[in-house]
Amino acid sequence: MKRILVTGANGQLGTTLKQQSLGSEDQWVFCGREAIDITDSYSITSFLENQSFDFCINCAAYTHVEGAETEIDAARALNVEAVKNLVAACNEKQITLLHISTDYVFDGTKKTPYVETDPTAPLNQYGKSKLQGEQYIQQNAAAFYIIRTSWLYSKTLGANFYSVILNKAKKGDSLTVVNDQVGTPTDVAHLVEFLFNMIKKEPEYGLYHFSDEQIMTWYDLAVAIVKEHQLEVSVAPSTTASGGAVRPRYSPLFSNKKF
Repeated sequence: MKRILVTGANGQLGTTLKQQSLGSEDQWVFCGREAIDITDSYSITSFLENQSFDFCINCAAYTHVEGAETEIDAARALNVEAVKNLVAACNEKQITLLHISTDYVFDGTKKTPYVETDPTAPLNQYGKSKLQGEQYIQQNAAAFYIIRTSWLYSKTLGANFYSVILNKAKKGDSLTVVNDQVGTPTDVAHLVEFLFNMIKKEPEYGLYHFSDEQIMTWYDLAVAIVKEHQLEVSVAPSTTASGGAVRPRYSPLFSNKKF
């Protein structure tokens, strides 16, 4: 039996991990910020003082892409400084860290899907902070997996692209969705299965990509959601508005590291 700690457990990924771990032979401990504030090193070390874990899955992150442009310190606090705290604690307690990252570490100028060996060049403050967290882990963590994923959505939880599109479509609202950003949307339930498999098989430490590997735009995804639920609403394509955070126009994630 393995013991797994999940930090940032109240978000989309943490909640899905909690749901899908029910009945697992492993022991899972889920902690939101009220239990462990990973921006506070003492909060982490005091929680771990009399406990042992084999793995820590860090689901906590500052993910508001637009907000990160002005709240640079807040983004760094969660995406960089908190990562440093986790690395120190995991090294001390001999815990393998699983850290979730993003396709936004790339600039979107490539014409084919990004793999683990491609050079990074983030365009916005969110991507820059996530890359800095990655780099710190790679340089300092004793045992780690960095898992980049992209365009994460949930079919069962609220407050994500899938639920927003579906709710509007069910109301009969016409939809206008950007059609000039290309990626690989990823069902959070599939990412959870990948993490379970990683914990079970314990492949070589390092950087991994995981996505559903179906290349599409946000417009394409909206159309697919509407069709999946057999709803009769119009979906119109649009272009990304100017201003605000610059997003990569092409950032599908594929992997050349299977296990």
